Amino acid sequence: MILEMKVPSPGESITEVEIATWLVKDGDYVEKDQAIAEVDSDKATLELPAEAAGIITLKAEEGDAVAVGQVVCLIDTDAAKPDGAAPAKEEAPKAEEKKEEPKKEESKEEPKKEEKTYATGTPSPAARKILDEKNIDPTTVNGTGKDGRITKDDAVNAKPSMGTPTGGNRGSERNKLSMLRRKVAERLVSAKNETAMLTTFNEVNMTPINKVRNEYKEEFKAKHGGVSLGYMSFFTKAVVRALQLYPDVNSMIDGDYKITYDFCDISVAVSGPKGLMVPVVRNAETLSFRGIESEIKRLAIRARDGQITVDDMTGGTFTISNGGVFGSMLSTPIINPPQSGILGMHNIIERPIAVDGKVEIHPMMYVALSYDHRIIDGRESVGFLVAVKEGLENPVELLMDNNPKKAFEL
Repeated sequence: MILEMKVPSPGESITEVEIATWLVKDGDYVEKDQAIAEVDSDKATLELPAEAAGIITLKAEEGDAVAVGQVVCLIDTDAAKPDGAAPAKEEAPKAEEKKEEPKKEESKEEPKKEEKTYATGTPSPAARKILDEKNIDPTTVNGTGKDGRITKDDAVNAKPSMGTPTGGNRGSERNKLSMLRRKVAERLVSAKNETAMLTTFNEVNMTPINKVRNEYKEEFKAKHGGVSLGYMSFFTKAVVRALQLYPDVNSMIDGDYKITYDFCDISVAVSGPKGLMVPVVRNAETLSFRGIESEIKRLAIRARDGQITVDDMTGGTFTISNGGVFGSMLSTPIINPPQSGILGMHNIIERPIAVDGKVEIHPMMYVALSYDHRIIDGRESVGFLVAVKEGLENPVELLMDNNPKKAFEL
């Protein structure tokens, strides 16, 4: 029986995918549920499992765009499973012998390269040595000797012309962007061109958070099965509080209408093998510190293992991006459309600041809020970022209701 394998729908709004990589070859025997290909949609990269065991015949090439429901391969379910790959090992020596023949041809022609005549004349042996040391191509030198021959003086006075290669590696490689990367690029350009994006900045003294974390992080990790108490739960809590104080930042434009949400679905940028992913922590306003840290850990693992789904990244009312893990000191993050705001975190550096009239050294972080000025005014944007700063610099009172043990469920 010949089974036709069709492209399944990765999500409600997706009509086309791209064959990113075939994990098997034409004529291979595949097992049921074995991953046979990776397919890119405009939202995620997914694995395509074999629907049955048998010999596979590929009907699409890598890089082909195929519609959802289109046949991409055939599986002969009546084919017997091969015993082994012995024939492939026997043919290997033949392939080696064929590869050795061209090498002999090349070695015979090698001496002829020394007799090459250049368009501007042949350099003398002394001139050639000087030109080789200076990495200058003789064809770029005008010879003043007999019949245009390049003399020693010509070589000594020769200088590399502007743009002339001087011996460095000048190779290049052309690779097609994945469908996911092309969609990301499209969305970024759209965000720049279709929003009135501005960025406001502030700085946060991280001493209060560090003090709380240092006091409770070991107990927190032991209590909650290895889940660490990181910075993201503090920032998510501070963002949720600020969104509730400034609901315009938790809104988005839909044509001539403004949609304001009474829930906080926070998109969190995480790094995966296919690039940056932005899965969503849903209803963050209902989650505890443990709940936020657990959910972010779960999503980060799925992104790392290539198991992130379209549903994991759909929606979101506000985004947090942490460029600080890569060493960024300051940046202007780009809005994640159709959202209206994104908070950029950065690296923590100890700097001298004035505290009660005295100079003290504290761990400081710059934070940036990029926002769509069409829907968020300066008062709301600045007020929102100040509210985030207040929450982070006074976490016990504003984020934990003066009870860290209860907030951490200890």
